[in-house]
Amino acid sequence: MRRLPTLIALLAFVAVPVFAQSPANPPPVPDVKPPVMVPLDDSIEPQVTIKRRDGNTFEEHRINGRLFKIRVTPENGIPYTLVDQSGDGSFTTIPDAPGTPALSVPMWVIGTF
Repeated sequence: MRRLPTLIALLAFVAVPVFAQSPANPPPVPDVKPPVMVPLDDSIEPQVTIKRRDGNTFEEHRINGRLFKIRVTPENGIPYTLVDQSGDGSFTTIPDAPGTPALSVPMWVIGTF
């Protein structure tokens, strides 16, 4: 029974600094609006040209005038995408059908001489 008053006194001794650290009313948060998002550079945005020939639709995607992707949608068939992965003008097929792997590993040209 003698330990109970000692325990209460110890808890009060520990709790007083904890209550002293937390303010009763926190300061109000200032009303700050987020910064307006502006595009960094329009040349990064791909330019898409849509062409229709014989019922087929071709979407040509270019960055800085360089063709990097062609999406072909045939009139009767499954759409597919041609991608220039190495930057040398040779295109590889990536199928757009559901259930097929459409893995395209990003590769960038660091510098050309």
